[in-house]
Amino acid sequence: MTVAVFDHDGPWTEEEYVALGETSQRVELFDGSLHVTPAPTPRHQRISRKLGNILEAAAEPAGLELLEAVNVRLRPGRVPVPDLVLTGPVDLDELMIDAAAVRLVCEIISPSNAATDKVLKMHYYAAAGIEWYLLVEQETGALRLFRRRGRNYAEQAIVKRGESLELTEPVQATIRPEDLVP
Repeated sequence: MTVAVFDHDGPWTEEEYVALGETSQRVELFDGSLHVTPAPTPRHQRISRKLGNILEAAAEPAGLELLEAVNVRLRPGRVPVPDLVLTGPVDLDELMIDAAAVRLVCEIISPSNAATDKVLKMHYYAAAGIEWYLLVEQETGALRLFRRRGRNYAEQAIVKRGESLELTEPVQATIRPEDLVP
């Protein structure tokens, strides 16, 4: 990937982004620019797995899919790779999931990309019409749940250690920060 990225001139198209293929790093496309982050930390991956287990158990009875680190096309040329997504039925062999199929998107905030998750991606996910956005603080497991209001998100809940997030939409689940972070 390194040669392809550094030898590239000008903005990236979605076709050029797709042509990069699978990479060892998370590569996202935002309006012609690539956003490259290193592999997540073990803490990040533990949170993702624990939260994914909770959401997957709730998703299956609701007829939804839980997917981890997949390309989500918000619009042409805008393709983030969220940590977790709950979707309606999708073709599991397609390279990208269309935002219209996503019911909830989750980002686990890493210190190196906190602004991207809290500002840029939040704006892009809301503008794409994704109803629910869940942010997880990596250090504490604190949860912040947002619901879309127009083209923005409104905070629905902030949950800290010792409390529980009771999801009723798009799935029914109970999430406790201490179950995610030791």
